Amino acid sequence: MKYTSAEASKLLRTLTEEHNNLADRERSLDTFGAFANEDPAAVRPDYDYAEYQARLSELEEKIRKVKHAINVFNVTTVLPETGMTIDETLVLLPQLSARKRKLSVMSMRVQKERLMNTRTTTAAVSEFMYANYDIAEAKSDYDKTVAEITAIQTAIDLVNNTETFEIDI
Repeated sequence: MKYTSAEASKLLRTLTEEHNNLADRERSLDTFGAFANEDPAAVRPDYDYAEYQARLSELEEKIRKVKHAINVFNVTTVLPETGMTIDETLVLLPQLSARKRKLSVMSMRVQKERLMNTRTTTAAVSEFMYANYDIAEAKSDYDKTVAEITAIQTAIDLVNNTETFEIDI
């Protein structure tokens, strides 16, 4: 069946939740308590070991197939806006986010900042810290980085919601 990456991601979440819920249910049924004066057969919960193992294995196989299909899509689909695969841009985005955080701090500095003298409150000479770069250039680079992140995210969103690929499940 054909899926977009967005649809495949939703399918993956659904399958994972179903697997986790089934595994939780199994944990609540695979053992049980009974008082010494009770007949264990009378209080035994309904649990079919083989049925649970088969269903969990089936879900795990589907999860593997969906994850693999998404991974293949990500490493083979090139975003025209960047010339890189989705996989490469998913590595690039955290790098750009780190750059954005750094440039945000650098772009908000003032050229000359008076430091508080912690050695003594009666110092006769003030100490200053100077920016050793062009603050306007840092602000410009910050704006460019924000625009690049936005463009890449938009390009990924577009491809993830329009391009389809086959998942055999």
